Amino acid sequence: MQTATQKDPLVIDRQGWFYAGGAYDETLPGKPMTGQMYVEFQIPENRTSPYPVIFIHGGQQNGTNWTGTPDGREGWSQFFLRRGYASYVVDQVARGRSPHNNPADGELAPLDRDFATRRFIAPERHVDWPQGALHDQWVGPATPGDPVYDQFVASQNPSLASYARQQELNAAALIALLDRIGPAIVVVHSQSGAFGWVAADQRPHLVKALVALEPNGPPVRDIENLGSPDWFRDTGRWKVSGLGDVQLTWEPPLAAGETLQWAREDKAQCEGCTICWKQAEPARRLPNIAQVKIVMITAEASYHAPYDHCTTQFLQQAGVSLDHIYLKDRGIKGTGHMLMIEKNSDEIAGVVVEWLGENIGSRQ
Repeated sequence: MQTATQKDPLVIDRQGWFYAGGAYDETLPGKPMTGQMYVEFQIPENRTSPYPVIFIHGGQQNGTNWTGTPDGREGWSQFFLRRGYASYVVDQVARGRSPHNNPADGELAPLDRDFATRRFIAPERHVDWPQGALHDQWVGPATPGDPVYDQFVASQNPSLASYARQQELNAAALIALLDRIGPAIVVVHSQSGAFGWVAADQRPHLVKALVALEPNGPPVRDIENLGSPDWFRDTGRWKVSGLGDVQLTWEPPLAAGETLQWAREDKAQCEGCTICWKQAEPARRLPNIAQVKIVMITAEASYHAPYDHCTTQFLQQAGVSLDHIYLKDRGIKGTGHMLMIEKNSDEIAGVVVEWLGENIGSRQ
């Protein structure tokens, strides 16, 4: 008899890799190619969905987020393959197996293990945001020397220091990938959320669904986590589109030199939440993104829990309809930001598969 931890063999019809995007830079020594994104694909023998899934990792991460977990379980790529979806897993431009060329791409931000521990691994030990105390889904003690902790830290990669350059390069490579493989389901996480909005804006006919797992946010201004009692304050850059540093297609269009105008709410909408930013009225619309089916997913204990509602409302103000699933409302509790590798990762993947089945189906 097969036990709960055993699975049937995963039968792959085709697999391989390629690079999407990129261009030769004749101005640099050696005339290298720059801006290319590594893509690893698998096509299951029992493919039932005409639309493949593109998995894009977040900051300090690489494609291994999707191909397994630090404690050795199958990842989301295998979860979706077993349910009939082709899988395309990328390493962001200038990250992992996508070459980093400093003169073309810009400097890398240094890795910070303490930051990763507080944000991704064990927020319950620090409680920099109110919901962090609820976190209990990391596998193991989350301390150096523990094999799971060590494997996760070993997998970390530096991100490009410039947010604008990250988004410019990765959005272009993602669009090149969509142009190559055709209509697809795009799954973005955290930092890569900003790339997803650009792809949906520029290729709405190719993004069959956008699954935004705690996408880069909140809108307009980032926030700093202060801990109790103040918890949050606005910080950092003004995001050119509100959702990121690459401008989107607005209706009415922005005139040459014109910028969007912002308004900050007077108070937070809920206890333990940040104060939201939005457009000043009358608000412009995002007509291209409004064509795409979108679901946003937020975990109970993540640092996104205080502000993902601001992203949803920003999109709705711009005429974009989307579903926003709070995992705690589905009985999936205690999860942090790395929801694809924690103990309940399969449950969360199941929520995504269920939503896809209800919204785009498994067959044409």
